[in-house]
Amino acid sequence: MALFSFLSKKSEPVKLPFKTDIHCHILPGVDDGSPDTATSVELVKRMKNWGIERIIATPHITESTFENTPDILDPALQELQDALKTSCPDIELSRASENRIDDFFRAQLASGQITAYPNRYILVENSFIQEPWQLDQFLFDLTMQGYRPILAHPERYHYYFEGRPERYDQLHRAGTLFQINVLSLAGAYSKTEKRVAEKLIEKGYVDFLGTDLHKSRHADAIDEYLTTKDARRHFDALKGKILNDTAFN
Repeated sequence: MALFSFLSKKSEPVKLPFKTDIHCHILPGVDDGSPDTATSVELVKRMKNWGIERIIATPHITESTFENTPDILDPALQELQDALKTSCPDIELSRASENRIDDFFRAQLASGQITAYPNRYILVENSFIQEPWQLDQFLFDLTMQGYRPILAHPERYHYYFEGRPERYDQLHRAGTLFQINVLSLAGAYSKTEKRVAEKLIEKGYVDFLGTDLHKSRHADAIDEYLTTKDARRHFDALKGKILNDTAFN
């Protein structure tokens, strides 16, 4: 029994290989992430345990579903910032957004209502159903406007990994940066997303990592992942390659 207990012990958890999380849904009550400030504070405490010191929250901006504007997002940000002054005063919290490429986002961008990351990086998201119309032209236009597009979780778009894997090469070689979810590497969605994320690491296409944290269940999955050999292997492969802690200074 003692031998079995010894063999089944988990490894001491490692920290995430970045101190700046650029993709999470912890602003209270604005999307499908944290529903309230108390939940947000608890999620931030768990992020702090992973080694996170700076959080750039990315609430969804999505037509029909989450038509968020600064008038909605900035008060939620302020509310959470105020709550963290006593519970996590050393956490630096700001926001950008995760922008679904649709007509609402295009209109918000044109009217100056989108808050990008520092240095004009901007997080964009494809539909999960199909690639946006004229995606390459849209990404090119963003760069012509001085933005630096980051594609959120490309490992999760089934129409790429199932039918058009060459799109990863085309998009990344054209200058679009890739952000991979820690949850994908943890296998929290499926083995397929994990395998695709690992392939993107092998290709050298992973520019940023993000937790994409929405809820306690996601935090549980990351806690578990950080005790695994997979986490150590992934982080070793990404050492010195991801831009989380340098791109926004």
